Amino acid sequence: MPKPIDIYLDYAAATPMDDRVFAAMQPYLKQLFYNPSATYLAARSVAKALQQARGNVAQLLGARPPEIIFTAGGTEANNLAIHGVMRQYPAANVVVSAIEHESVLAPAGRYDCRVAPVDKHGMVDVARLAELIDDQTILVSVMYANNEVGTIQPIKELAQLIKQKRAGRAGDMPLVFHTDAAQAANYLDLQVARLGVDLLTLNGGKMYGAKQSGVLYVRSGIQLQPLVDGGGQERGYRSGTENVAAAIGFATALTIAQAQRHTETKRLQTLQRQFIEGIHVAVPTVLLNGHATKRLPNNVHLTFPGIDNERLLMQLDEHGIMAAAGSACSASSEQPSHVLAALGMSDEYAQSSLRFSMWLQTSESDIAATIAAIARFIA
Repeated sequence: MPKPIDIYLDYAAATPMDDRVFAAMQPYLKQLFYNPSATYLAARSVAKALQQARGNVAQLLGARPPEIIFTAGGTEANNLAIHGVMRQYPAANVVVSAIEHESVLAPAGRYDCRVAPVDKHGMVDVARLAELIDDQTILVSVMYANNEVGTIQPIKELAQLIKQKRAGRAGDMPLVFHTDAAQAANYLDLQVARLGVDLLTLNGGKMYGAKQSGVLYVRSGIQLQPLVDGGGQERGYRSGTENVAAAIGFATALTIAQAQRHTETKRLQTLQRQFIEGIHVAVPTVLLNGHATKRLPNNVHLTFPGIDNERLLMQLDEHGIMAAAGSACSASSEQPSHVLAALGMSDEYAQSSLRFSMWLQTSESDIAATIAAIARFIA
């Protein structure tokens, strides 16, 4: 048996913290521990640092600082977006895509929820989604890029559709557009005006920041009902003493991610092509899932017909190669992935599928070693 190697290919689930992020956070974990709501000078300096972090995030999104709400990760941000709108209009309906993250599907499912289908590549059916929007639709939520198969959605096109629907409405019922961009920050444009969104979710733990750090962008004029009442922090949307270290770390991580996204996208696309072409040679029966071109550059999602994905995953793990059989948030579920089911994939094929997601330090030799190991285990 060859000596185990150490190749991590599950960066869609979790990323290591960048040293620069850790360095930015460290002072606020111990020395500068003060409550930013306090009035003495030391606390006011912490409050100033928090507002600077908020301003940095706002600039990167093309937003205003008051439109940035710091949260404890993407799940909370998604819940605040869905519940924050829907609790104000409990008789209204919400439209979501069939491949949303569980943190969108679960809260949306508590209301009159309409699900827009996707095609076999994971691309939302824009025409069908348009049909689902009626005069009682208050919220539409479509993720920017899928966390399992990597398909990138036409957010700008959807924003134009929603703008048209909004203009053609009678009465004053709002129509709010939310996108979960948790997987997008490392590779895609986040300028909210260009995207045309009203609410946008980001997750620090997906871009080399701290876990349980996140942001919900809330466009000026959009009203939400808070999930947590209390001291009125974060414009009243998230009461409780602010996690200053997490906010500063998030701002640092987002700055780094957006600064290097063009060069890193190009590099990862080269590795992605190497992986896809190489695995088709090594395992001719393999199938690529997701869109062929409109996909995240770090994502390779594959089906190996007739192969049990859990067994292959364990064999790879024993060899020091870490991948995933689906979303980390639903890894404990024995049910096949709802994303793959929405693509029209059978349960049998879904249980023969694995996701590989790369990062900054993934190399050509890592990809070659992974392909060789997969071919050997399948053979």
